[in-house]
Amino acid sequence: MLTAELGVTRATAGAVAAELESLGLITVDPHPTAPVGSQGRPSHRLAVDPDGPVVLAVQVHSDGFRAALVGLGGRIVATAPGCGTVDADPARVLGEVVATGAELLRETGRRCVGAGFAVPSAVAEPEGTALNPLHLAWEAGAPVRDIFQRCLDEAGIPGPSGRPPVTAFTGNDLNLAALAEHRHGAGRGARHLLVVGTGHRGVGGALVLDGRLHTGSSGLALEVGHLTVDPEGRPCHCGSRGCLDIETDPAALLTAAGRAAGPESSLLEQAGELIRAEYDSDQAVRDATGLLIDRLGLGLAGLVNILNPDRIVLAGLHRVLVETDGERLRGVVADRSLWGRSGSVPILPGTLAHNSLVGAAELAWQPVLDDPLGVLG
Repeated sequence: MLTAELGVTRATAGAVAAELESLGLITVDPHPTAPVGSQGRPSHRLAVDPDGPVVLAVQVHSDGFRAALVGLGGRIVATAPGCGTVDADPARVLGEVVATGAELLRETGRRCVGAGFAVPSAVAEPEGTALNPLHLAWEAGAPVRDIFQRCLDEAGIPGPSGRPPVTAFTGNDLNLAALAEHRHGAGRGARHLLVVGTGHRGVGGALVLDGRLHTGSSGLALEVGHLTVDPEGRPCHCGSRGCLDIETDPAALLTAAGRAAGPESSLLEQAGELIRAEYDSDQAVRDATGLLIDRLGLGLAGLVNILNPDRIVLAGLHRVLVETDGERLRGVVADRSLWGRSGSVPILPGTLAHNSLVGAAELAWQPVLDDPLGVLG
């Protein structure tokens, strides 16, 4: 009950609910009914307003982009993908994805209260710059938050007050995926949550401690993609060799299976579909999948020894790997990790579709959650 959750009186809880309802954030059941056998006045049922305001969430990756409108609580209201070669000019790419989002807003008639951008790079704070967009042709240090804000301003997307500008927020895509899984997915209830996953290219990681992202002193923590899992492996974009980033991503799976990537869909979709469709029937696919599982297990074991998480959630292609042969992956982690041997570190697949987009939305929703009346009143 709301009174118990907030530690307030029934009257105060009613006032809070009425305020949130007036702002269009929730609905309140006008005719509450009490369960059979219960005593006292029945409590009103509260729910997120399905027709309430949304935030614009966008993600750019090596194969294109996606824009989405996301309601309170992480529900995706509308989404539109854009595939193809990503331009070397981030302003051109973000201009296109913001235009796609603006069209979604026009089609749905929703009010926009913020905008979040999931960036495939470490993002330096507080500057909002993309430090190492290794899988895009963008310049290192590109001021992506400022560019995103400028694109929003130029698109004229009304903010919470009905006038531009809507405020831009940016974050690393895997950090945002972790935030989303912790709040709405497989990481709910974990106190020390480690999330590792592939993007469309490369690998990233994130740590959520007691509900808060651990991003380090300047937003650069948990660059797990550059852990070495094969000292004799392929050269990595970072200058090292055999990194998790290049040995366990979708391109690595296709290469190990002897398959060429096609133009019909993203690398992430092609790799995942190959495992799902041919793992049981094609020995080369089985061998390639097992190789990536073993390499991923080595990386996870090192992270478990260092971080001692109470849960691991895997995203992107890594989600497909644990769903395909979780026993093998958990065995590698147990063999190589002191804490893993106890069996006390669950390794789970993520449960959210488009978790980076949902996480970008969570960033944009945060000011509303902190002060709903101040932002929307």
